[in-house]
Amino acid sequence: MQPRRSRLEFREFLAAWRRGGSRTPQGDEPACPRPGRRHVRRYLRWLRPFVPQIGLAFVLGLLAAGLSLVLPRATMYIIDVVLPQRNGRLLHLLGLGLLGVILLQQLFDLLRNWSIARLNARVLVRLRRQLYGHLLRLPLHRLGQMRTGGITSRLSGDIDAVSGLVQMAILTPGVAIAKVVMTVAILFAINWRMALGAVMLLPLLIALNLFYVRRIRPIYRSIRRDRAEIDGRVVETFGGIRVVRAFGRERTELRRYMTAHHAVVRKQLLARWMEFCVWAGWGLFIPLVALLIVWFGGTLVLAGQATIGGIIAFQMYLMMLLMPVATIVRSYGEVQQSLAALERVFDLLSEPVDLPDRPGAVEAPPRVERIEFDRVSFAYPDRGPVLREITLSVPGGSTVALVGPSGSGKTTLTHLVARFYDPTTGAIRLNGRDLREIRLASYRRLIGLVQQDTFLFDGTIAENIAYARPDASREEVLSAARRAHVDEFVRRLPEGYETRVGERGLKLSGGQAQRVAIARAILADPQILILDEATSNLDSESERYIQQSLAELLTGRTTFIIAHRLSTIQHADLIVVLDAGRLVEVGTHEALMLRDGRYRQMVEQQFGPAAGVR
Repeated sequence: MQPRRSRLEFREFLAAWRRGGSRTPQGDEPACPRPGRRHVRRYLRWLRPFVPQIGLAFVLGLLAAGLSLVLPRATMYIIDVVLPQRNGRLLHLLGLGLLGVILLQQLFDLLRNWSIARLNARVLVRLRRQLYGHLLRLPLHRLGQMRTGGITSRLSGDIDAVSGLVQMAILTPGVAIAKVVMTVAILFAINWRMALGAVMLLPLLIALNLFYVRRIRPIYRSIRRDRAEIDGRVVETFGGIRVVRAFGRERTELRRYMTAHHAVVRKQLLARWMEFCVWAGWGLFIPLVALLIVWFGGTLVLAGQATIGGIIAFQMYLMMLLMPVATIVRSYGEVQQSLAALERVFDLLSEPVDLPDRPGAVEAPPRVERIEFDRVSFAYPDRGPVLREITLSVPGGSTVALVGPSGSGKTTLTHLVARFYDPTTGAIRLNGRDLREIRLASYRRLIGLVQQDTFLFDGTIAENIAYARPDASREEVLSAARRAHVDEFVRRLPEGYETRVGERGLKLSGGQAQRVAIARAILADPQILILDEATSNLDSESERYIQQSLAELLTGRTTFIIAHRLSTIQHADLIVVLDAGRLVEVGTHEALMLRDGRYRQMVEQQFGPAAGVR
């Protein structure tokens, strides 16, 4: 079954490839994308700090290329002049001189390669730093669209491709072109008749290389994309292996895997066959050229129009001419791929960052006196309205509980408080000033966040606590840990606070990870604290420890709590009830229970009708 399906997929690919490979049925990228000139101009401007290094590498390349042209000419002189004169002293001097030329050429090549390696490394570091810093400041919805794989691809594959663009687009072809020009000039100086014939053969060589670049390379790009999809499917399959086995889908997954691999193998065989044809062309071209030089050159020697040394030197120069021509053509294909990566990188760098500071923005106040929501509405870029006309006043130092059914806008409201997003309409004010008029970095220093899905980095417990304040002393970290009841389970660990928690904290239980997150928030000492379902999905013992930790954390802070367990927020200073993005009730637990409203209904649903009359 799978060979038949793979044949059908391969035939579709083959039809698209024969049409010119512009786009495969799976929506592959163009074989040779042409990025806009604005990206190239921007990249050239971006390279200005590296002009001295580029110039140095180019000069070293030209010197090495020039020295490489000395040996054939010297060989011609030795054969035609020195040997007939039987001048042994001159022969030894020329031999030592050529040895020095070869050593000097290798030295220039070594220095050139080292300067290019350093240049590529500097370009890579600067570009990766710029892109990584820009990614960190992109809007959250844009990062969500890219997903982890897309971000990693931009930072690794695209940056690596762009970092070598200077070498592939400027240095390598530039030196190769200079070497071709010098070699052709020498060939005409040796014998213009043979040189004219050799130059006429160059279009065949260029055609062979262009055929490879334009017809074979797109097949390999398609194979790489297919393999990436296969690998992704493999990771997904084994990540959900319990589901696969529970529903008996092993044969289906194997069939899907083999179908994809059959298509890849067929593409590989096509590419290999085309490569064999190109290599056969090279294998025919090189000895054919050598034969023609000896044949035609021999007739010129017999006619007295050429020398034996000239024929040998001519053949050496012609062989030296083939490699730079192939390099120029090969660079063309590599440059096209690098330019496509360049377009993706600079398009991303052109995207606006998240919430840039307004001109004249001020520093955040040291203390929170009041947070006001003035007719706040919000809609995500790819969704409809999530919050509608929220008006609320929160005194500084109070605890605000946000309750309501799933999808009512509770988390979105806290995201606006943390200024992950700005309101679509309306304003949020801190001490009477619009948050958009406050420097974002200084405002974020007032914020502490503890989420339901606790995120810990793959480091030690101490490092995860200190993440809130990297400059905190060891004693401050330990004090925060004790206040969050982290010390009680850390003492039982063999390595104590130096215990590594694993990726996303997987080596800790849910309650332990939550306590580490609370310790991190305590160390940050925030003015505004956001607790998003911080005690859900925990056992009773862990919840008891968490509640004790939270009591320590909430003291003196303006706190927003999202909770589905209404028993945990009955002592909040203010309970805000949201429904379908609208604020439907506000008050204390006692005041809201006296009303026959949405909050009382929610309490009775959780604890029974008797709870509503207490």
